[in-house]
Amino acid sequence: MVDVIQTLQDLCGTWTLIINQSSDIGRFVTLSLDISLEDGQLQIEENWGNRKWRRTLRLPINGEACTRPVKDRVFPSNIYTAISYIPGEEIVYRGAWSDTGGLEISERFEAVGSQGTYPMEISHTYRLSPTGAGLIYTAARSSRQGHEIRHTFRRKGVGEAWMMPMVNDWALDGGLPEQAGIISLQGIVNRHEPRLYLVYPPEWDFKFTPHVLDYLKEDRFMAFTELDGIDSAIEQFREDIKGYIVWDQNVRTSLIVSFTLAGLTDAIVIAEDLIPLAEKYGLALIHDFRGQFEGQLDFEIYTWAYEQYWEQCSRDYIVWMGGQHGNVMMPGVADWGIYNKAFFTDLSTRPEDTEEYDMARSLLSKQNKYSFVFGWHSYKKDKEEQHVTLTSQYALRVEGLHTLPNMSFSCQIPLTPGFTFRNNHNIQADETIVPKEKVYIACIQTDCLGIGGWTEPGRGDIPYAWEVTMNWVWLAPAMMEFFYKQATSNDYFVGALSGPGYMYPRSVPPEDLPPLIEKARELMQILDLKVFEVMEYTDGGFYTGSPDLPRSIVDAYYDGMPEAIGFVNGYTPAYTFTVRDRRPLISYDYYLSPTQTEADAAADLEELAVINRKRPYFLLMHVRNFSDIKRVQRVLNRLGPQFELVPLDTFLKMAGETPTFAERYRGDTQGG
Repeated sequence: MVDVIQTLQDLCGTWTLIINQSSDIGRFVTLSLDISLEDGQLQIEENWGNRKWRRTLRLPINGEACTRPVKDRVFPSNIYTAISYIPGEEIVYRGAWSDTGGLEISERFEAVGSQGTYPMEISHTYRLSPTGAGLIYTAARSSRQGHEIRHTFRRKGVGEAWMMPMVNDWALDGGLPEQAGIISLQGIVNRHEPRLYLVYPPEWDFKFTPHVLDYLKEDRFMAFTELDGIDSAIEQFREDIKGYIVWDQNVRTSLIVSFTLAGLTDAIVIAEDLIPLAEKYGLALIHDFRGQFEGQLDFEIYTWAYEQYWEQCSRDYIVWMGGQHGNVMMPGVADWGIYNKAFFTDLSTRPEDTEEYDMARSLLSKQNKYSFVFGWHSYKKDKEEQHVTLTSQYALRVEGLHTLPNMSFSCQIPLTPGFTFRNNHNIQADETIVPKEKVYIACIQTDCLGIGGWTEPGRGDIPYAWEVTMNWVWLAPAMMEFFYKQATSNDYFVGALSGPGYMYPRSVPPEDLPPLIEKARELMQILDLKVFEVMEYTDGGFYTGSPDLPRSIVDAYYDGMPEAIGFVNGYTPAYTFTVRDRRPLISYDYYLSPTQTEADAAADLEELAVINRKRPYFLLMHVRNFSDIKRVQRVLNRLGPQFELVPLDTFLKMAGETPTFAERYRGDTQGG
């Protein structure tokens, strides 16, 4: 009985109807429930159509039957159907707690239709969602077999937030000033609870923001009120904003410095044209950067920012606000940096840029070991390989990109209680698969879950593997749950990339590699991942450098990840191969470029099958994220019957049992 009372107490509160997830209720449009428990009596007050019609039900929780007189004829759930109650008659109710964990109320009465009365029984059920934020109500009528009425409610005051659509204009002299202000505002107002979510346009790198929003509404029962611009956003969150910072539109780097100051002062960043708006709401000026940095080099600007702000900034997070350059900036990750009081920069990590490079080294050396570098390198100043090489030298973990959105919001939405990550494994540990005399292909998409084909047509049609950004398990737990729940039986998840975050193992200090691999192993265990991907470009040059691994580093991964069924290596083609205890490490033999024609791509694969004559031949293909699965299918459909696409874990199992590749490490005379 105690458990029943506790669960009934959990049902108590005010619940509002989610209209687009509920059966139609006609002209009433809306419905709310007020559920309370007092002195052994459960009370459910229904408010139809904003008080157009109301009724209250009271019944004992001990399962005894009770009666209530009918006061009027209204049959509210179907007002367009000629069914009515009979005023003056009685309704008999009985409440019970079901075996499935919901409240069941049976209702028996005489209904009337055009031909007379009908003895009707309705079974009402009320069941909480796993998070407790939603209530699912169903009504099964004896006169309506096989088609129940269903209403979904959210708990009033819980999971209420705001959202705002962004536009595809990130020019300094265009849409950036307002959108940078909105993103800075997001980092401030989300500091203590998730309140503002931004929906980015279809052209954005991470394409999932509208899909995750739908998930939060439908699965988490969150309510979002749309804001239509920075004016309405400031009005809504005025009490959270401590002031404003003016950046100089003639000095792009002043915006990056402004993001640092915003995190330290809870002030929004705005350009000159928005000063009247800030003054309209009585915001105080924190700093005006107009004219301050005119004619200065980035190194000089960041030196000033370092002297002013560094000591107040986080040692666990630093943000490289790189990516696009010139008249464009796409600062999607700025909310996260502001939320964490991070130092922002886009210093060059190109050794030839001596001043900026030395300063970048100095900043990274002062961060806590194994901490995070968010954002991305500047496409103008340096290369990805140079950036990750330098961060890895200090045992730091890169989490890209500069466009990574909504992390200040997503980090605060937990997993559904009881949710466990389950990958779509195709083999058993003790299973033996005998390959045929064929060319086996496995496909892995590049660049994490949220970029590329996940939201595009074709996902689920063929076996396909996806690189998982493993830190999302704590950085955006509900978002990671969203991907796992969306996965089909053909979607297989792979741990990436080189560690618990993006790094190059050859650049990591040798004493730090085992602890980092252990952190990656822990994330893999949580996420039910059995395959791990390594990428190594310390030498630079995705196409001209050596992507291969020395034996000592391969040893470290095998020793540190005993549960892994196999490893993959590279980005474009690489040449490291081995197998140990039937667990292979296989490098990519093919990179499907987005610019390669489908006919030429198929010809490339056929040529590899000619060069690699032994059968079975295991051909691992890395698919650039700009290719959706339909395109991959069209390429594979051009191949002959000797080719077979298989799931990645099946591929690795067969390759481990019947290896036909030559063992090779970095430094060997052939290949890499």
